[in-house]
Amino acid sequence: MMMQKQGLYSPEYEHDACGIGFVVNIHGKRTHQTVKDGLKILANLAHRGGEGSDENTGDGAGMLLQIPDAFFRKVCPEENIQLPQMGDYGVGMVFLPRQSDAREKCMKVIDKAVEEEGQIVLGWRDTPVNESTIGVTAKENRPYIAQVFIGRGEKTKAGIAFDRALYVIRKKLEKRTIELSETDPRYFYFASLSTRTIVYKGMLTPEQMDAFYLDLKDLSFDSALALVHSRYSTNTFPSWERAHPYRYLIHNGEINTLRGNINAMYARSASISNKAFGDDMSKVLPIINPNGSDSAMFDNTLEFLTLSGRSLAETAMMMVPEPWIKHEQMDEDLKAFYEYNSMLMEPWDGPAALAFTDGRSIVATLDRNGLRPARYVVTEDGYVILSSEAGVLPIDESRVISKNRLRPGRMLLIDTEEGRIITNEEIKKKIATAHPYKQWVKENMIPLSDLVEEYRSSAKAPAKAAKSAKPAKAAAAKAAREASDLYEIPDIEVRQKMFGYTHEDIRKIVIPMADTGAEAIGAMGNDSPIAVLSDKPQLLYNYFKQLFAQVTNPPIDCIREDIVIMERMYLGNEGNIIEPKATDARHIALPSPILKDEELASIKSCKRKGFKSVVLPILYEAGGDGLTLEKAMDSLCKAASAAVEKGTNILILSDRDADADRSPIPALLAVSGLHQHLVRAGQRHMTSIVLESGEPREVHHFALLVGYGASAIDPYMAYATIQDEIRHQRLDKSVEEAIDNYISAARHGIVKILSKMGISAVKSYQGAQIFEALGIGEEVISKYFTSTASRIGGIGLPEIAKEVRQRMEDAYKTADTNPGLSTGGVYQWRKDGEYHMFNPKTIYQLQNAVRKGDYSLFKEYSRGLNEENERLCTIRGLLEFVPSKQPVSIYEVEPVESIVKRFKTGAMSYGSISQEAHETLAIAMNRLGGKSNTGEGGEDPKRYERMPNGDSKMSAIKQVASGRFGVTSDYLVHAKEIQIKM
Repeated sequence: MMMQKQGLYSPEYEHDACGIGFVVNIHGKRTHQTVKDGLKILANLAHRGGEGSDENTGDGAGMLLQIPDAFFRKVCPEENIQLPQMGDYGVGMVFLPRQSDAREKCMKVIDKAVEEEGQIVLGWRDTPVNESTIGVTAKENRPYIAQVFIGRGEKTKAGIAFDRALYVIRKKLEKRTIELSETDPRYFYFASLSTRTIVYKGMLTPEQMDAFYLDLKDLSFDSALALVHSRYSTNTFPSWERAHPYRYLIHNGEINTLRGNINAMYARSASISNKAFGDDMSKVLPIINPNGSDSAMFDNTLEFLTLSGRSLAETAMMMVPEPWIKHEQMDEDLKAFYEYNSMLMEPWDGPAALAFTDGRSIVATLDRNGLRPARYVVTEDGYVILSSEAGVLPIDESRVISKNRLRPGRMLLIDTEEGRIITNEEIKKKIATAHPYKQWVKENMIPLSDLVEEYRSSAKAPAKAAKSAKPAKAAAAKAAREASDLYEIPDIEVRQKMFGYTHEDIRKIVIPMADTGAEAIGAMGNDSPIAVLSDKPQLLYNYFKQLFAQVTNPPIDCIREDIVIMERMYLGNEGNIIEPKATDARHIALPSPILKDEELASIKSCKRKGFKSVVLPILYEAGGDGLTLEKAMDSLCKAASAAVEKGTNILILSDRDADADRSPIPALLAVSGLHQHLVRAGQRHMTSIVLESGEPREVHHFALLVGYGASAIDPYMAYATIQDEIRHQRLDKSVEEAIDNYISAARHGIVKILSKMGISAVKSYQGAQIFEALGIGEEVISKYFTSTASRIGGIGLPEIAKEVRQRMEDAYKTADTNPGLSTGGVYQWRKDGEYHMFNPKTIYQLQNAVRKGDYSLFKEYSRGLNEENERLCTIRGLLEFVPSKQPVSIYEVEPVESIVKRFKTGAMSYGSISQEAHETLAIAMNRLGGKSNTGEGGEDPKRYERMPNGDSKMSAIKQVASGRFGVTSDYLVHAKEIQIKM
């Protein structure tokens, strides 16, 4: 049973890493040997699976097979089940409660649902299992496993129509399961329900599969294919239903953009129409089961799109597209297919090796970066064996006719009905030419540059009519861009204060970006308070921290792997993902999410058919409290929904009109709050959100805004600030060059952030919410930042409104009391700036104590640092020790000097601090019994030998960094602790 959210734990944040494999007879020949080979592959992937303290309980193992018709015809008569011809019945593998009364209740619910959909319950069969072969934990959590046989009703056509009927039944039952679980946690689960496939899986080790599921030992149990999966739960709670395979899918990897994908599919559900399902469409919604893992949700979407009429391969190309935008050799038809579908659906991005089947064909593919391995062989007797690694099934080399591996974004298709392997090129050519995608894109998609040219032409038309002179378009455009007042804002300092600008923001953030086209580089570490503990008013962005890729989920090198990066965004309403048509390509294509003022003006003035924009002010009464802010947000959401109902497909949120009487709503609150509202209202796919705000200026701000739903951002105040700095000769650049540099820095910064999470496309990052809130209360999170982790709680709307009010009061002080912009003091200590734990006083105390060797002075320094408890600088400073009710015997307590064994030095390479300093630290730590760290530069093997006086220069902790020098087997065996750097 899936763990429920409690304390710091939430099932949403679970991930796993696994081993996958399959064996298939190309010609569709069914044998029991294929089942046995599948079991061998699974057993040989045991090292990729996980086990807990109970060694006989696995993290999960399973097999997906074709329905063994001959086997079921042999065993079903024993249960008085008479099967019709193959294809006219389906089999459901069902996990039921162990308690007989609850189980009977669930079975009756299933029987009723089958009858309601006009199908026939042929009977139930208890799935034979040997419980003695599994571990204690697996036994305690084991469901009752049964098979339900469902016959095709008279009014249902054979083939895919019957498959859809079974799908409708299962989706209805999933909703009833959720209803049941609200009052009774003993819910039921369908591992599979199909006319062609069946899934055997559980909380097992790979070697236990056929020992536990006795069906798999029967020689009459045959199949032409077997997909297997060995699960390793990196940070999850294993469970029977979370084992793979799912109904179509085996998956090794992680979906990093999951929250955005879920929200998008949920929003689309409101308007998806499909001839295939007709009146049953409402029964299968929501498409995604919220109780599933990332793999399960991917499987939900794949299943729906496939049953709606798309092929498995086409669905995979939509959900996991290869990198196409910078692929110069790609066929134009294929590129148009990807372009068209990128307007309909965001990629499910993340490292992944995937294989899926509908029981007739198998498709295997890798993510666009190829960050999960998959190797395969083809044998002369017509078998294909694919797995996470080579050698999982012993095969005589004389049988092998080819060996290969899947490549990034490439696809392998084995069609058992056609009896052949279909190449990547053939698959994609057929799919890319199924509709005139190239024509649709050419006739309907509008590049932003075209809109800008139209806007310039229309703006200059009156002047051209009045003058006989007609300057060249390029020269006129350049002159307009270079105009000194293009970005000018009156009372700029007042506006800067209103949005929380400081001298430090301008000097250390904005000017370096505008000057160099890159973010400024600073030192690591932050000794200032987190936002919720600061006594200075904070922007809402400061309450969020970026998440990053971890060991099973590698980051991307966005510089060397630029070909896989896609920055393009689209404005407009999404079409129907089920039934493609030309007008679904009607979008404005943006080269990146960062807009200039002129570009936003061109979008506002767009008169093209199919586009309608509206400007919604994000303002509220100055001096208002949390309730006033909440009402303003409610009004914004209501106005946006009304506009969308009238056909508006570009919502522009603007705070340009903020003044002494109207405060700006924090831009992140406005964007995310509206995004979440539109998702809940089922309108999100019908419109784009564009932000025109004076608040954002840092890369972190832009990443948050995109991550919480914005398609594009015009940071007009940053542009005005750049122009002001140039006017005052503090920046030696032309206005246009400086702003181009600033945008380039912002774009590269956004890409750097999403690539740290292993994401390649900004479109995937949009709405993915890959952040954690630090210091925001549940009331704000649940309504405006839904599903964001906020583990310690914190501020609400009253505090957010108070910080806005403080900025407004500072902005509109009288001239004689207005001291100008605040210094800031976040990146560097300033007397009137942000508090720093390491300030001149504490640094002096440390230096004085060390230079004089005076322990009393060191204690004084320690007391100064410990004042963080009073200054509320860190979370740990808020914690207190709770005395034990029962005193611990003094004989069980380590002596105070043993604390030094816990000491570890920083992970700095010898190249960064010098060989002498590095070796001195190692000797000191080894004498104390602590641990020094090599850093990522390797270690001289001579240091493995002890010195004549018995000292050792060897570092106990050794780092391994991808692609770095110095990592050898000798280096690793001399480590007491290994750190892997990503």
